[in-house]
Amino acid sequence: MDQFEFAQNIKSTKFDQLSKEELASRYNLLEEEYFRAVREIYRLKNQNLTDEQLKLVLSEQLGELQNTVFGASSERYKKPQDKSIEPKVPGPRPKLPSERYPNVPVREELVPFDDVPTCDACGKNLVDSGMTEDSEQLNVIPKRFEIIRLVRPKFRCSCHGCIKLPPVPPRIIEGSSYSDTMIIDVVASKYCDLIPIQRYVAMAARSGLKDLPPQSLIELTHQFAKFVKPVYELIKQGITSSRVLHADETPHKMLEGSESQSWHLWGFSTGKLCFLECHDTRSGDVASDILKNSKCEVLVSDVFSGYGKAVRITNLFRQGQGHIAVQNANCNAHARRYFIKSLAGYPESKFYLDQYHDIYQLESECKEKPPNEILEIRNLMKEKFEAMFTRATEQLPEYPAQLKFGKALNYFLENYDGLTLFLEHPDVPIDNNLQERLLRSHVVGRKTWYGTHSERGAETAATIFSIIETCKLNHVNPREYLEKLVQDLLCGQKPYTPKDYADLLKN
Repeated sequence: MDQFEFAQNIKSTKFDQLSKEELASRYNLLEEEYFRAVREIYRLKNQNLTDEQLKLVLSEQLGELQNTVFGASSERYKKPQDKSIEPKVPGPRPKLPSERYPNVPVREELVPFDDVPTCDACGKNLVDSGMTEDSEQLNVIPKRFEIIRLVRPKFRCSCHGCIKLPPVPPRIIEGSSYSDTMIIDVVASKYCDLIPIQRYVAMAARSGLKDLPPQSLIELTHQFAKFVKPVYELIKQGITSSRVLHADETPHKMLEGSESQSWHLWGFSTGKLCFLECHDTRSGDVASDILKNSKCEVLVSDVFSGYGKAVRITNLFRQGQGHIAVQNANCNAHARRYFIKSLAGYPESKFYLDQYHDIYQLESECKEKPPNEILEIRNLMKEKFEAMFTRATEQLPEYPAQLKFGKALNYFLENYDGLTLFLEHPDVPIDNNLQERLLRSHVVGRKTWYGTHSERGAETAATIFSIIETCKLNHVNPREYLEKLVQDLLCGQKPYTPKDYADLLKN
């Protein structure tokens, strides 16, 4: 229980309605919180802070708690610019639905007169001119469930010695009462649209399909993950053969079926591939197992100690084999975030945010540029990083590390080499936002289904999320890809990743 929950709990309690046991329990909680506060105060005093600095640290901690609960989550910062007000230019006319969505079929409906109209001038009946006035509106056809009854004719011989049936078409789950289309819809609804199975069942009931068993639908996702496992392995092979890797991790709760409830979803990605694994640990050994068996030379991540450990272990392993060592490239978005957090109380942060604004503006010009041009653009960023380094070095003694601005300065200076590594490598990104976005679906999803009930469920989530997120990286419709993949696999073709599918579509 954090300080906010504790305070709200105490504030809302009606003590006259509590039993002796409940009062004793609340007293113990209050006593624990009191001693925690005393220990925190003594810890801060032992760091040679003045009374004013101590008050500032405590007020910042309170402000950060309030901001976490009530504040906005946006990290936007706009550098002030002197620009004259330009007159607004009228935009183009709004597009018709058929222009905006050219792939959607158009169905025409004739709107007739109830009676033949008459002329307002002379009163005669009007005749059809052959001209029309058209307007468009976007329509939706609600999902409709149906039952497919497979009827196979029996062929017999006049000798009564043989009866034959046409073979049943191959399916994802032989003998299942759910079609392949239904299985794909359940999987895509949960892992792409983030609809929990219970909500899918409720939505089906509103469409006329009542009493759909949720447990059987969950089993469908497990069977589907097993069916597409070869694609998951192909994605892993692509990840381990990449020179630059992104890495990040996020909590994954194991509700039952394991001794540990605190599992983590680990993500490793490139610009075109996303590979996810679930583990019952946050140890750097997970990352080192991937790195030791990869061709990675640069690991892009935050400064979590687990990645530092993974790189050290990997480099010791590679040193014995004479292979290239792995370098850490740190995320500039994290460094910038510390200055965003300190901006409200420290105007000094504005200098660093202005520099980062210009750096990210330059980085936006690097898209789809050849490596030599990227290095030329990034060379312009060096003086901005050097200016920040010089000023941070000068300001650091004035601000203890416990203050928000002091934290921002320390983070920037301690990780300066990793933050600027991308300047020398055109294929290394400025931050780790790519990998953080790839974990977003899992983070949003766990707020509705909370976690998994077995290690099998965790493996299923990692497998299907890897495929879905790889589809998104390659701008491929996950439903279309899954339908085509299933069709081809059932026909005996080799598995292929969403990246391979996107390349085929381009050709």
